Amino acid sequence: MNRFEHSLSLSGLLSGEHKKPTIILLLAPLLITTWKYFGTKAFYAAQLAPSFVWRNDPNWTGAAYSFFTALILFGLIPFLVTRCVFREKPSAYGVQIGDWRFGLLAAAVMAPVMIALAYPAAKDPQFLAEYPLFKGAGASAGSFLQYALLYLAYYSGYEMLMRGFIQFGLRQQFGDWYAILIQTAISCLFHIGKPAGEIYASVLGGLLWGMVVFRSRSLLYVLLVHWLLGVSLDYFICFG
Repeated sequence: MNRFEHSLSLSGLLSGEHKKPTIILLLAPLLITTWKYFGTKAFYAAQLAPSFVWRNDPNWTGAAYSFFTALILFGLIPFLVTRCVFREKPSAYGVQIGDWRFGLLAAAVMAPVMIALAYPAAKDPQFLAEYPLFKGAGASAGSFLQYALLYLAYYSGYEMLMRGFIQFGLRQQFGDWYAILIQTAISCLFHIGKPAGEIYASVLGGLLWGMVVFRSRSLLYVLLVHWLLGVSLDYFICFG
């Protein structure tokens, strides 16, 4: 067997130490692609709106649909894979309190920065066209609160996939920094189609938040800060 044939051999790809990274690196793009094509508001509006509307509002239903499909595809499926295929505890993927002292300190430092960044972004035409994902969120304080709470489902799924399943999952095979860099690359590509500022910010966010989750050993604190960034942006657009 020459070098080329040896390097592309499928032997052992799904066994031993290669099994977990192979599954993660194949499943992650499949889950993202499935959500992009079948889990978004656009798919709901084109295929499901005629037969299913929640609260007599297809726009609200489309937003809720995209949030919960993200929770299922990005959160539940990776969780089940880690438990049933890898036979590992959720804590190995950051689903735990972790180092709460560091986590709360990091969140307290990052939270005002996220709010400060959201305010000017709320004036940008690209962000105004994209957000909020439910355009009726600003109809009242109650509507916005319900929307913000539902939005947490999306961010929970996103963090489980990116910084839980991918980053924690690849840590042993690739090391801390390469796990963070792979997660950052995938999360950046995930944002293609969003406002340009958001795409570039996702690189910085992937690196910074990737370090925080490893240091805190938890997804919780970055999840809260990431959610706060999205909710703050929508709040400033709706009420600013």
